[in-house]
Amino acid sequence: MTPVNEVDNQEQKMVAILNSKAPFSSTNGKDALDLALIFGSYEQVTSLFFQGDGVWQLIDNQDATLIQSKDYLKTFPALEFYDIDNIYLCQHSLNERGLTDSQFTIDNVIVLNKLKFSERLHQHNVLFRF
Repeated sequence: MTPVNEVDNQEQKMVAILNSKAPFSSTNGKDALDLALIFGSYEQVTSLFFQGDGVWQLIDNQDATLIQSKDYLKTFPALEFYDIDNIYLCQHSLNERGLTDSQFTIDNVIVLNKLKFSERLHQHNVLFRF
């Protein structure tokens, strides 16, 4: 009998990173982005989710220098180089804040209603909440 390579036998974990905090209110947004880039550099299937005040992280034309903070939001376009293409945003959270999907800093954001957002989130094996 031929031994089976355990690594080949393991199902690849799908990682979800949920962002629910406004940018620059804490380090949560930057920490979540850093974590996504780390997983992406190791070719892990990684998805980013934005709900609540986290939707503000994807809104274009924010100036962090006004509050003397580093602008990590400029790093979002680099996600495509790490093959992080699954970026989901909660339509309800967007509507609650009077925002539209034409204001995003990146193009490949998928806006989902509450039910679809939850379903997609629960398809992942691992969840990091920020």
